[in-house]
Amino acid sequence: MMRGHAEARAAVGLPPLAWSDTLAASAQGYADEMARTGRYVHAVQPMDRTRQGENMWRGIRGVYRYDEMVGSWVAERRDFVNGPTPNFSRTGRWRDAAHYAQVVWRGTTAVGCAMASNGTDDYLVCRYAFPGNVVGQRAY
Repeated sequence: MMRGHAEARAAVGLPPLAWSDTLAASAQGYADEMARTGRYVHAVQPMDRTRQGENMWRGIRGVYRYDEMVGSWVAERRDFVNGPTPNFSRTGRWRDAAHYAQVVWRGTTAVGCAMASNGTDDYLVCRYAFPGNVVGQRAY
């Protein structure tokens, strides 16, 4: 996970992210919840300074490696343009490049990731400080 983030950021001239145990613990709690409930939706978070950025991934249990998981986010670069959020996708749909934008968000300095599984799926959550995809701002 860290290598995938670092390589994507280096490709656009940004420093690597620091690992955060606090963010990883937060990510673990939410990954556990999704695995338990089977609900794959972004966490409800406060709209204040405690808000964390969030990337999620779900796939068939035990089939995918971490580099493939983060690679799916980084692959969104093909649709990314560095316009102000939410206008950062060539397709006109911000969701097509939002994971990548969070990975390369200039103001983000730390990440923590965790995974949980149920009988059929793996759920990966990465949490970021400071959150990216801020309306009106560019990723870098």
